[in-house]
Amino acid sequence: MTVRLNARAFDHAKNLTAEGRIVLDDRDDWSEHRPSAADENAYLEEHGFDEYAGWYLGIDDEMGEETKGRYKFPYGDFERVHRCGVLSAKVRAGQQKYADIEDAADHLHGLLDGRRAGDR
Repeated sequence: MTVRLNARAFDHAKNLTAEGRIVLDDRDDWSEHRPSAADENAYLEEHGFDEYAGWYLGIDDEMGEETKGRYKFPYGDFERVHRCGVLSAKVRAGQQKYADIEDAADHLHGLLDGRRAGDR
């Protein structure tokens, strides 16, 4: 499997964060906040694969372009960046040794925690 950083999704996440379209939740919340398969399918039907791809930090080049399996490491709910999603992506990318994705998620984590500190 060849998984690489989806630079466009990384830029999208940074832009959403700058706009304040974020949820400053805890890592353990991702199982509840992650979009369900039905949510993914509904988003795909309305927006298509090009926009769907923008919500995943990883791309698996061995999977077909218009398949959900091509996109790895989700970070949000198709509206906002979730801190829990970023943390989950960071940990999973580290475990699977995808350094570029882990570094991108770490950068997003820093941006989100900076926003979190500003709220205090």
